[in-house]
Amino acid sequence: MESDQLRIGTAEREEAARLLADHFGMGRITPDEYETRVTDAYAATTLGDLRPLFHDLPQPHPGFFGPPLTPMYAAPPPMPLPMSTPMSMSVPLPVPYAPPMPVPYSYRSRTVAGVLQIVLPFGVGRFYTGQIGLGFLMLFVCLVTGGLGMIWPIIDGVMLLAKGGLDAEGRPLRP
Repeated sequence: MESDQLRIGTAEREEAARLLADHFGMGRITPDEYETRVTDAYAATTLGDLRPLFHDLPQPHPGFFGPPLTPMYAAPPPMPLPMSTPMSMSVPLPVPYAPPMPVPYSYRSRTVAGVLQIVLPFGVGRFYTGQIGLGFLMLFVCLVTGGLGMIWPIIDGVMLLAKGGLDAEGRPLRP
């Protein structure tokens, strides 16, 4: 049995009507042609009944028609590139992202924050940087441990002086 004699169902008729509506929307067929072709599409019973409805229209055609026929004079498909190329012929790939923008410095100083942590060792330097929660935690630890917890703010002050830190907005403290 030839493919044009195969019977079609409602799904194929609806796909043909939808594609005809797309062609009508692009201005390829007039309203009268569209009405006639859609009526013929819903009345079709075989593939051979639907093919003439698309013979003068460019793609898209219904998928159940199969692959489009290529004319004899069509250009051959391009040859695939070899997987490995010499280094002199390699093409640089585009960068998929922009380089990160530099983060602006905070208007607070790491030197001031570090000295405050060492001189007043109960979280004052962290209050200065805007990290209120961490400052209260250091103050709480110092009060609960009876002063033994002051070692934490002192070490934190030394670290701020040596490596710097971040303020509450995540910006690096200025030197």
